[in-house]
Amino acid sequence: MGKQVMVSLCCIALLGIVGCECFQCEQKAAPSPAPVKTVEPKPAPAPAPATNRVSRIYGDKLGCGSVRIDKELPATVQLGQPFTCTITATNLTDVELSQVTVNDRIPANFEFKSADPAATPKDGMLTWVIDTLGPNASKKMTVTGSAKEVGWVQNCADATYVILACAKTQVVQPALTLAKECPAEVLLCDQIPLKYTVCNKGTGTASNVMISDVLPDGMTQATGQKTVDIKVGDLAPGKCMTYTVVAKAAKTGAYKSGASAKADGGLKAESEVCATAVKQPVLAITKTGSEKQYLGRKVNYEITVANKGDAAATNVVLTDSIPAGVAEVVASDGGQVAGATATWNLGTIAAGQSRKVTIGYLPQSAGSFSNTASVAATCAESVKASAKTDVAGIGAILLEVIDVSDPIEVGKNETYIITVTNQGSAPDTDIKIECKLEEAMQFVNASGATAGSHAGGVVTFQSLGSLAPKAKATWKVEVKATKPGDVRFTTTMTSKQLGREVMETEATNFYQ
Repeated sequence: MGKQVMVSLCCIALLGIVGCECFQCEQKAAPSPAPVKTVEPKPAPAPAPATNRVSRIYGDKLGCGSVRIDKELPATVQLGQPFTCTITATNLTDVELSQVTVNDRIPANFEFKSADPAATPKDGMLTWVIDTLGPNASKKMTVTGSAKEVGWVQNCADATYVILACAKTQVVQPALTLAKECPAEVLLCDQIPLKYTVCNKGTGTASNVMISDVLPDGMTQATGQKTVDIKVGDLAPGKCMTYTVVAKAAKTGAYKSGASAKADGGLKAESEVCATAVKQPVLAITKTGSEKQYLGRKVNYEITVANKGDAAATNVVLTDSIPAGVAEVVASDGGQVAGATATWNLGTIAAGQSRKVTIGYLPQSAGSFSNTASVAATCAESVKASAKTDVAGIGAILLEVIDVSDPIEVGKNETYIITVTNQGSAPDTDIKIECKLEEAMQFVNASGATAGSHAGGVVTFQSLGSLAPKAKATWKVEVKATKPGDVRFTTTMTSKQLGREVMETEATNFYQ
């Protein structure tokens, strides 16, 4: 008669959670193994099978993860001879199972030899713990031993498992960087663009990002604020935001500052210090020329424009006013004369350099001639310089004396005409005429540009206040010839402009 081996299996189903989805199955106690009934073997029509195989499913396959245990061993074995039992645990679900525990009970009539994977009997039990059993995966275990007595060797296996309640959260680390860009050099009149670029080079969103910059003394935003505060908001990983702020400087100098950025969670970033040199061209002008000049000669001026600042002066334009009453205006170095203005386009004058030009003209009359030159350039204050020249004429008076009738008979009257002509370019003033009569002359009358009087043989005319250039003044003295002779009529003239008196003598022949 053949011998049969009966195998009993047990299982406990547990609650399982995977990821963010929860799978719950009804907890069921594993069914107790059915009692083994001894059945008298009956003659079989066919040979007995070579192995016995038993399968049991643990858990509700429709509701959650389930494990099937397959146990296979020889149908008959010889007393004392080793044989092997194979146990296979299979995950019948599409989710991963954790802590799958397979327990195999060692019956009293079974001599345990070895297990693969290794397991050590404890309290009549072999236990294997499979950390994870993937979806639809299987794990095989074997037990090798021998029967201690003739009869039935019956053992049971059960399995428990856990569907893990797993949830995950991503651990991120935002990381801020901040760069500040500014021009290395500007002019004082220029706007100063300040460029801020904040980036998140980390792995998570940076929240409530803020950029701040305290501007250096003397620099403000174009709108007047002393600080820069930019609300960036949230900044995703790998994203950058760029902002430009327009600033201005109140004076020349070096301006340095760095910016900072911050975000929730104590995130901070500092930019490198950004430096801008603010410069300005500073113009200076001088105008020199003769303080005095005589009429008929040209008046010349030299104009010097210098840049005393620390930046090049560009678009330099020099103008000079031309006074009225002049002619023959000549401007050097390409100066253009239009109306009452001479203009020079001097272009660029480097810091510490200067340019010189000249201008000249011919005054048409005596007087004081004053004019002003001014210069302007980009981002430079306009400056002016004036010069004045007093143009004086030259007084040159001519004294002429003639007798009307020469010779003259004794007893008759002779008239002497005195003429003063201003041949110069300036008025002659305070002109005085005095005539001396000889003994043979008897005073009769005096007339002319000013009133005259006679006393002691001298005729004196009142002073002539002014005689304009090219003008003439005439006086007459009438005398009576009293005795014959070669007589002389002597006239002297003085004026404010003359350094000494002028004398003129006219000879007349008195005959009897």
